[in-house]
Amino acid sequence: MSIAREIEDIARDLIKHQHDHPPVRDLNREIERRRTFADRVADDFARLVGSWVFVLVQIGMMVVWVGLNVVNLLHPWDRYPFQFLNFIVSLEAALWVSVVLMALNRIADRDRLRAQQDYELNVKAEEELKALMNHLMHQDEILLQIVNRLDRGDREMKRLARRLEDVIEARNQAPSGQAAGSERPPISVPAP
Repeated sequence: MSIAREIEDIARDLIKHQHDHPPVRDLNREIERRRTFADRVADDFARLVGSWVFVLVQIGMMVVWVGLNVVNLLHPWDRYPFQFLNFIVSLEAALWVSVVLMALNRIADRDRLRAQQDYELNVKAEEELKALMNHLMHQDEILLQIVNRLDRGDREMKRLARRLEDVIEARNQAPSGQAAGSERPPISVPAP
């Protein structure tokens, strides 16, 4: 009965070593949830400014501007040094740089969030590894207890087998009034 109780105690100890941990966050969903309408517009403009389509459209607009002013098909509004074009392009550059810098700031914020999430995941992984190591150490202790119990049981079985052999030998050596044909052969227990 005590062996069954010991096994129940070991099972209870194993169950105690289970642990819970918080779920992993979805960083992309969290970033999308935080974005405002202005953030989305700025990101789209920054994506547009950083594309070949934008570069080609800008070059096309400048060629049309210069062509219309040089050929004089319409009343020229900006003569040769193209000072008005220079002003428009400078103003546009200042605006686009501001929009791109806002997008870069959001990217930097996103990178900070990713770094924070990486840190949290590393801490969580470290905690789980510690829990696993503790669990394995606990299992090692339990296995050692089981091996010790088995060793004690084996020694007890050997002791009982030797005692049984001694009893059988003593019976065989004692003169008895039994007939010679009724003798039993001695029982031998193999050595471990």
